[in-house]
Order: sequence, then C-alpha cells, then structure tokens
Amino acid sequence: AVVSTQSTGLLEKIEALQGELSKVGAGQDKLNALVASKCDKKNSGTWYLGMNINPADGHIFGYTVGWATGVDIGSADEALTKDYLSANVWVKPANYIAIVRHQQGVVDAVKVFKFKTSAESLLTRFGLPNMNPGRQIVTSGGPIQESVADTAENLGDDPIFSVGGDLAFNWAYTDNGCRIALTGGHLSEVNANDDNTHGLGNNYACNPLTNTPNGADWPHDISNIQDCPLQSCREVRLQGTDHGPGPHLKSGPVYGNYAIYVSWDAESFPQPGATLSAEIGL
Repeated sequence: AVVSTQSTGLLEKIEALQGELSKVGAGQDKLNALVASKCDKKNSGTWYLGMNINPADGHIFGYTVGWATGVDIGSADEALTKDYLSANVWVKPANYIAIVRHQQGVVDAVKVFKFKTSAESLLTRFGLPNMNPGRQIVTSGGPIQESVADTAENLGDDPIFSVGGDLAFNWAYTDNGCRIALTGGHLSEVNANDDNTHGLGNNYACNPLTNTPNGADWPHDISNIQDCPLQSCREVRLQGTDHGPGPHLKSGPVYGNYAIYVSWDAESFPQPGATLSAEIGL
C-alpha cells in the first residue's frame, strides 16, 4: 500500500510537471508568433516613388522647383531616368522615407529613415509653412536601414552616402537653400552666406523662406560633400551638368540618379541589385 501511494504521488508530480511544460511550450509558441509578426511587419508595406533626380537630363531641380508646390514634373514613362515628381505621391501621408541611389533603375545604395513627425506628406514637409524658418531635422537616430552595393563607386563625397546622421529639410541660410542634407555634413548657420551646405535641391541665390529665386545663375540639382566656403573657395563640385551658369558651379561625374520614396508602413527597402518601379510592395 505504501508503494502504491508513492507511485500515485510520483505520477501526479509527473503530470503536473508535464502540464507546466505544456504551458512553457505554449508561451514559447506565442513568443515565436510575436517575433514572426514583427518581422513580417518590418518586411511588409508599400513604397511609392515621389521624386527622381537625374543631374544631367537638362532640367534643373533646384531649391525652388517642385518641392514646395508638388506639381507633376516629367512623365511616368521616364520616372526613373529623368527628373520626375509625382503630385499624387507628394500628398500621401508618410511615416518613412527612402533615398535611393540607382543606376538605370537598379538599386546602388539606399538609406531608410523614420520621420519624427508622423502622417505628414512631402508637400507639407517641403511646403511654404515649413520653409519659414525652415531648417528642420526631420528624423532622429539616423537611418533604420543603410544598404550599399559592394560594387558601388564614388562614395567618398556622395551627399547622402558619404556622411551619417539624420535628414535636414529646407536648410535655409541667408539667400541660400538646400532641400535635403545630412546632419553629418556641414549645416551652415542661419546668417552665414557661405554657400557651403551640400545635398539635393540647391540654390545659392534665392529667398529660401518664400520659395523665390533671385535670377537663374545659382540653382543646381546635386552638390557633393566638400568644404568650400564662398569666402575662400570658387570651385563647388557638383554632379552632372544640371545647374545655372554661376561661375563657381563646376560640373562633375554623375554618381547615379537619386530617387525619393515614401511609405506609411514599410520599414525596409529592397536591397542593392533590386529593380525599381513606381510602386514597390514588400
């Protein structure tokens, strides 16, 4: 009888232990499912092409062209080979932005950022109300993805991929403006007339608070990272030939086209080597 009682007690303990193990297993299954759902969320969503900049197509995408007005520029057929702006995408609320350097529509390098302010469109972010006073740091913590092809060239002074930090929009300083720069580069002081902030969508002779150009000499698509203050430097290195006739602006090699994509929910972008399109679903 003693042995029978001990056996019964042992069986009960084993059954209880099995029950606890089942609970642990169920908890692990829930954890695995949660992790999988988070991964799926990161790798889901849709990217929309808002802008493409080709610095050698004959059209100048300077500070005052397109960014603040959001009007259609170019055509869908040439959206990834020439300057392009989609009015429909420019008004889409977005939480994420990807800046993609590409070669004939094939990803060369990409950075993805999450906006600090959610659910605003590019028209809002680049529009007149945000241009005065401008100078917004619109992301924090740097890129959430940075992917560069092993074969990518000209990375030493690329305005997006040679420096770190966050995105600066509407960088206004005296009569100069740069639409997109990186905080890892030089950001001119508000009263400095040094022509020395470099990035995408530039003009060295405009009212950057009202989107008004002062003549046609100094707009330019893309300026590379460099230290070339106006007071001592007269050789501003640009990509391509899309710039005004200002004597300090020097044409240079094209490193690629630069595409700007936005998304409501996509946290990652296709890797280098992927082929781009106007809409990319993950």
